[in-house]
Amino acid sequence: MHTGTNRRGFLQAGFAGGVGLSLANYFQMQKAQADLKNYDSFEGTAKNVIYIYLPGGCAHQETWDPKPYAPIEYRGPMSSIETNVSGIRINETMKHTAKVVDKIAICRSMTHGEAAHERGTHNMFTGARPSPALKYPSMGSVVSHELGPRKNLPPYVCVPNQPNEFAGTGYLSSSFAPFSLGSDPAANGFKVRDLNLPNGIDDARFTTRRNVLDKVNDHFLTKEKADNLDALNSFYDRAYSLISSPAAREAFNIDAEDKGLRDRYGRNQAGQRMLMARRLVEAGVRFVTLTYGSWDMHNGIETSIKRQVPSLDQALAALLTDLSDRGMLDETLVCIASEFGRTPKINKTAGRDHWPKVFSVIMAGGGVKGGQVFGSSNATASEPEENPLSVLDWATTIYHTMGIVADKELMAPGDRPIEIVDGGKVRHELLA
Repeated sequence: MHTGTNRRGFLQAGFAGGVGLSLANYFQMQKAQADLKNYDSFEGTAKNVIYIYLPGGCAHQETWDPKPYAPIEYRGPMSSIETNVSGIRINETMKHTAKVVDKIAICRSMTHGEAAHERGTHNMFTGARPSPALKYPSMGSVVSHELGPRKNLPPYVCVPNQPNEFAGTGYLSSSFAPFSLGSDPAANGFKVRDLNLPNGIDDARFTTRRNVLDKVNDHFLTKEKADNLDALNSFYDRAYSLISSPAAREAFNIDAEDKGLRDRYGRNQAGQRMLMARRLVEAGVRFVTLTYGSWDMHNGIETSIKRQVPSLDQALAALLTDLSDRGMLDETLVCIASEFGRTPKINKTAGRDHWPKVFSVIMAGGGVKGGQVFGSSNATASEPEENPLSVLDWATTIYHTMGIVADKELMAPGDRPIEIVDGGKVRHELLA
């Protein structure tokens, strides 16, 4: 091995997109827990979560909460359609989803007070109100912290990349950061960044390099007698295992999927990202976050919705059907959210502006009762009318489905005990 090669450059992988953590660093920083529970026997209605995030602020009126009887300036230019659940209507562009609404809980009374993109995004990724004094961890990082890895795969994965700073670890160790694919599964020639050996490095040369690194580690262990150096070797071993394990690498191989199934999801960003998410949770990943589209529709909302929604509609229906056909839906919680909704009235440029007072989120599978509307907005979709759903309650309910007690205290910097969610309650009405 060239003398200029250092530990950081030895083994690069696509963790924490943009943060620059290597795969080895990731496992190096994982908190060792001598009393690890048997995570595969963990009892929760949801063993996995697929979190589909629609950045920009998705209009609830043009998706999940149409108002067909409201005045035109509130109703907007689009119509709604019936679904396979009597009395539940959704936007006209959601023809595929309309056939699987019996699997979905539509929450029409989500509410918070943050009309700025960044603050609203913080709410929906962390389940906490923004604070100048503390940076909260994302739900995915909390799941990683509480439940750990399964089947030698990262517990938390972002598709294709970590979408924002609030999807990260907050006050938790960066060892609980997400693994980011680094490229889009919809792209031709898609490959997960740095998961395969570099060009010119075959298995024999890789083994030689690893042996050299082992000797370096042994040298430091002998000289410094530090317990954490002994633990370091185990983290590298797990990094090597992910790269060298055909089963682990296969989890990311979307080309192994049936071509017909890929077509049913849609050969586009929404379809292939959701298919990858299903593939990852099936292989053992606990929490997958994916993003799709741009929903900040201040202008020409009808045109924008007709451009964005059909791919989402096709992919979501395929995902829920696929999970159900595989017997996975009961143990996989699928959530769809955005940072806020849009204003009740259509504006002067035929769009809608930011509106956090009421909007919609979607939950399906993982112990959630499908075929229901939870809560409601008023006649003009301007505020909750029944059963307001707070960010705190929503996050607490998600954690509950995974068997995580949301008021458990974690340690923030300065040995400050901080509840995972401060003040939320489980909304049992959502659960089967």
